Amino acid sequence: MQSDIRILDLDVTFTYKTGRAKLKFGGSVKGPGPRAGADLSVSALVETRNGRRGRGHASMVLGSAWSWPSQVVPSVIVTDCMRGLAVRYGGELRKREETGHPMEHALDTEERLLELAKEMTEQYGLEEEMPKMCALVVGAPFDAALHDAFGTANGIGAYDGLGPEHMGWDLSRYLGADFAGAYPADYIKPEYDPALPVFHLVGGYDPLTPADIGPDDPDDEYPTDLAAWIERDGVFCLKIKLRGNDMAWDVDRTLSVERVAREMLSKTGQKELYLTSDANEMCEDVDYVIEYLTKVKERSPSAYDAILYVEQPTTRYLFDHPLPVHRAAEMKPILADEALSGLDAMDEAIRQGYTGVALKTCKGQSNSLLMLAKATEAGIPYSVQDLTLTGLGLIQSVGFAARINTIKGVEANARQFCPAASRRAEQIHPGIFRARNGMLDTTTLRGPGFGYRYDEFDPLVV
Repeated sequence: MQSDIRILDLDVTFTYKTGRAKLKFGGSVKGPGPRAGADLSVSALVETRNGRRGRGHASMVLGSAWSWPSQVVPSVIVTDCMRGLAVRYGGELRKREETGHPMEHALDTEERLLELAKEMTEQYGLEEEMPKMCALVVGAPFDAALHDAFGTANGIGAYDGLGPEHMGWDLSRYLGADFAGAYPADYIKPEYDPALPVFHLVGGYDPLTPADIGPDDPDDEYPTDLAAWIERDGVFCLKIKLRGNDMAWDVDRTLSVERVAREMLSKTGQKELYLTSDANEMCEDVDYVIEYLTKVKERSPSAYDAILYVEQPTTRYLFDHPLPVHRAAEMKPILADEALSGLDAMDEAIRQGYTGVALKTCKGQSNSLLMLAKATEAGIPYSVQDLTLTGLGLIQSVGFAARINTIKGVEANARQFCPAASRRAEQIHPGIFRARNGMLDTTTLRGPGFGYRYDEFDPLVV
């Protein structure tokens, strides 16, 4: 295809961002502080077969605690290993002579990415191999930058290049014969939804009311407690982080969140409330999930009714430690998240009773498009979840959610925990980084690529 691209150059940079508040999820705690998270940014220069050039950009948080929750490798070493992998993978892509669609560049080099991850493990002399999920997070901004560059080089939106006009192959190449004649464009909306609900994260340490605020909580221009966030942003979709090993706390927390939310929303006239529960794999077995849902229903039928789904309650290691969740899925949809390290894992998750999937651009734009197609054809619901994405990473994720039919909106929690890292992008896309009436506004997304309007960013804003 004349629109196919060849990689001419790649620039890789790393930055640290400051966290304003603690974020507790599962057994991990992030921030606050000046080195609360590391971001990997990629800039890609490409050229089409007919000689048109374009540059694309992307960024992704190196979410070490989520992608490699090791008990033996310190998180600082994990992050350093991820940085090293990024440099080496970028070098491999620079040497790539093939011309193709951005999905080809990403998916056809995934095996090499995983080989490099294994080599990094050996180089560092680590007791564990870098998990596939961790390597995918490293590869994600390269993938996204190429999708963005493809759009800028061809003068089209990145999502407008996913059909037969710009692809010389169909999805059967990666998904098998059942997808012959199908293209990613078949599962994408022709335009961005102008607005979509945002899921506000209620972390394990988050205060719910002013009375819960402690001396270690932030005192700045942003809300601190849930009640204040609802008052300011009108959020009516809430993602509750559970402990997964403390039933009384989990049930009480869910009911307390519902009570505070309904009290605050009643003042605005908002009657809708949607909840999700996420234990980040901490539940020992499916019986815990069933008991949790049963107790919530007994004590507050309205809270139970508000729960849209439960996200990844048990282990991500589906093949090594299978824990079927069919019985819990009879009560509420159970979505696989950390378990989704690939298409084979998605198939296994469905076999074990998961009734939905959490799509994340941190696993790669191209992989997300493949999983979107599989989920749609399987008739299972999907969400778009976050990894505390800032700047370009959040724009990409929100844009992705606005082009597909998610269960409900999109998660975006960096506005709570590290908002300062997005100030440059927020000047151009204020509605993506600040919710109003519980909604994010995507109407500023326009132009080629992912619609970042990157050339309009003020380089003096930090």
